[in-house]
Amino acid sequence: MDMGLRWYGPGYDSVSLEQIRQIPGVKGVITTLYGKQPGELWERSEIHALKETAKQEGLRVLGIESVNVSDAIKTGGSKRDEHLQNYIQTLENLAEEGIFLVCYNFMPVFDWTRSELARVRPDGSTVLAYHQAVIDRIDPKRMRESIEEMSDGFVMPGWEPERLDRLEELFSLYREIDGETLFKNLVYFLKAIGPVCERYGIRMGLHPDDPAWPIFGLPRIITGKESILRILKAVDRPYNGLTFCTGSLGSNPDNDLTDIIRACRGRIPFAHVRNLKYNSPGDFEEAAHLSSDGSLDMYEIMKALYETGFDGVIRPDHGRMIWGEKAMPGYGLYDRALGAVYLEGLWEALEKAGKSG
Repeated sequence: MDMGLRWYGPGYDSVSLEQIRQIPGVKGVITTLYGKQPGELWERSEIHALKETAKQEGLRVLGIESVNVSDAIKTGGSKRDEHLQNYIQTLENLAEEGIFLVCYNFMPVFDWTRSELARVRPDGSTVLAYHQAVIDRIDPKRMRESIEEMSDGFVMPGWEPERLDRLEELFSLYREIDGETLFKNLVYFLKAIGPVCERYGIRMGLHPDDPAWPIFGLPRIITGKESILRILKAVDRPYNGLTFCTGSLGSNPDNDLTDIIRACRGRIPFAHVRNLKYNSPGDFEEAAHLSSDGSLDMYEIMKALYETGFDGVIRPDHGRMIWGEKAMPGYGLYDRALGAVYLEGLWEALEKAGKSG
């Protein structure tokens, strides 16, 4: 298991590589070419420069999150094959630079959704939160104004201004796309990239939908055990894997997270591990990684990963804003550093117990 931290790249992240390097146990970063639009080609020289930036600080690029899938691919639009060729060439360029893990999602329009970016918790920290009643009152076509008010000047991944400017166009693209069509387009995508993935040993980690149910009338197709196993079976090849995200799957308390891990044994190359607290149906907030601070059992989750032979990359996911830090909501330094060390401690205990047992 390799512990990493998500880093958005030069000019986009308030957390520096020097700071990340000082977190015990963190071996590298999960990063991206943040300025690239979905469907664009990532040049090998750009990837090399990003990798060298991390290397100069003593860190490896453990994987990419994300090479975003364009809406043309998701909807089967006129530019699908052009964008697929760019995606395939991008994967080849990443592999030539020694990067073999790619996280992506197939969510329509919005990568993830929250109703609050800074809900105040009893300890004074602030967290990302979701309340279905609030979401139901939001006009998605006016989402840009809502995000700008909440994000305190930070550009949020999946909510970039240029994307929010196209919301009316994007909703029209998905007007005739139901869950089955979206699923078929995901299969088409996975089969198209299969040859390059198998040639280089690339592992693709499909990120679950967040939250794990349809929103704004848009379909969601990766929401729990049944839908995950369906896509893993539809393209039953080692390169087609799951990014196991405890927060996304855990947004629905009916999802048994450890059961999903065991059902997907050998098909999880990447894990996002974070905690959240259920308040009432449709109302949850993110919490510190410590099990007792939220509703998820981090020990049992890490134990299931360990017992199924997980050998991929883990990163602590969204953290609280603590100690007066000003950063991209969910992606500050302090609480994610605490989370990384806590998860490392659980893994060390599991390893030592396994050896002594």
